[in-house]
Amino acid sequence: MSALAVRAEGVSKAFGSVRALDGLSLEIPAGQIYGLLGPNGSGKTTLIRSLLGLVEPDSGTVSIHGRTGYMTQQAALYDDLSVEENVRFFAEVYGASGADVDEAMSVVELFDRRRSVVRELSGGMRQRCSLACALVHHPEVLLLDEPTVGVDPQLRVQFWEHFRRLAASGTTIVVSSHVMDEAERTERLGLIRLGKLIAEGTADELRRQAGTERLEDAFLKLSEAPA
Repeated sequence: MSALAVRAEGVSKAFGSVRALDGLSLEIPAGQIYGLLGPNGSGKTTLIRSLLGLVEPDSGTVSIHGRTGYMTQQAALYDDLSVEENVRFFAEVYGASGADVDEAMSVVELFDRRRSVVRELSGGMRQRCSLACALVHHPEVLLLDEPTVGVDPQLRVQFWEHFRRLAASGTTIVVSSHVMDEAERTERLGLIRLGKLIAEGTADELRRQAGTERLEDAFLKLSEAPA
């Protein structure tokens, strides 16, 4: 069995009267592409932030083994800096090289726009720049919160091809999404509703468990079970 890269045990977190996570537990082996699938407000982002130590759970424990990279839902960039300056800043924080900067910009097809100021970029290009910043130091665990929002279909395919290459080399990737097409691309899925993990497995396993042909229908049917 592969070593575990990510673990959450009985994690709960409330923001006032809103319970974002409710006793959630999961384990993710190293080198796996794991999808967190659920509607907005289901607890996906809170779980990712808890794993990174950005949010302290009210109860339960979390652990990540390895150097981490994080792409936020909203691009966390310096608007007055160029693409290259943003990527280079994160590279220097993590001790990556100039060659790593060029590689990261090339992966997201922004090398030709490396001198463009971020505030002048489209939403999709900002997402690409944010991903380059998360990839530049070759993390062992990569956490991506809705990574392809605003990205055109062709580039989305290229992103996923790169994600698969990273996983094949041993990188663990955790991807949150509410889009079923994205979910189909992962190796294993955790369905989250109201802060709880309601089902887990491959897309095919979840469809069989629910007795449905479409993953979206499987999610809806499994969501009907008592929380």
